[in-house]
Amino acid sequence: MTGAPAPRRIEYGDHPAQFGVLHLPAGEPRGVVVVVHGGFWRAQYDLSLGTPLAEDLAARGWAAWNIEYRRVGGGGGTPETFDDVAAAVDALAGLDLDLSSVVTLGHSAGGHLGAWAASRTRHPRWSGGVEVTGVISQAGVLDLRRALDDGVGGSAVADLLGAAGVPEPVVPAELDPAQQVPLDVPVWCVHGRSDDIVPIDQSEGYVAAATAAGAEAELVAVAGDHFVVIDLDSAAWTAVVEVLDRRG
Repeated sequence: MTGAPAPRRIEYGDHPAQFGVLHLPAGEPRGVVVVVHGGFWRAQYDLSLGTPLAEDLAARGWAAWNIEYRRVGGGGGTPETFDDVAAAVDALAGLDLDLSSVVTLGHSAGGHLGAWAASRTRHPRWSGGVEVTGVISQAGVLDLRRALDDGVGGSAVADLLGAAGVPEPVVPAELDPAQQVPLDVPVWCVHGRSDDIVPIDQSEGYVAAATAAGAEAELVAVAGDHFVVIDLDSAAWTAVVEVLDRRG
């Protein structure tokens, strides 16, 4: 068997942040994983956070599409951030991959965007694109209204929505995973019990609402903090790999 191809940077738009890096395995991919980095949707955090995950996934046989997108402070926000994630997922259609299994894997704000990507085609602005077949949220911000009320990330949610300083900002249903329950695809929420950045009740509440609505959703609570879920040496990452193994 020949070695794996070198990672390939691919632009999906003209803005400097509209690109992804495709990591392919040595053989035929088991499926596609879209890696969506976190950082509370802010420009100072980039896809380098997802690079170790993508490399590890490719070594395990997955095609890993590590995406960048416009973030708050760098041309992002609403709707730009959402438009970019949609466009990045849709760009898979031109990459000569088997798209029968497309799982989003997102950490923190990336968990929000990964879950959002699975519901986006319900809405006319993002309809007709590549369908997501499963979601793995790693300490994801899955309930924007609750996160706004609880001050998760400080002003991060209000900044994403362009509502900084608005006394009672409205969270549009089409942007909020909690308001899109039930999804038509399974969702796994891997979350550290000691997470004091995005509290585990974000995942607990989502899973409770989703299962009550008849959707397939599972909470995978693990020992550790907000970042343990992206630590390749942790039991939390092993849990992520096990979820993917069940799918693949």
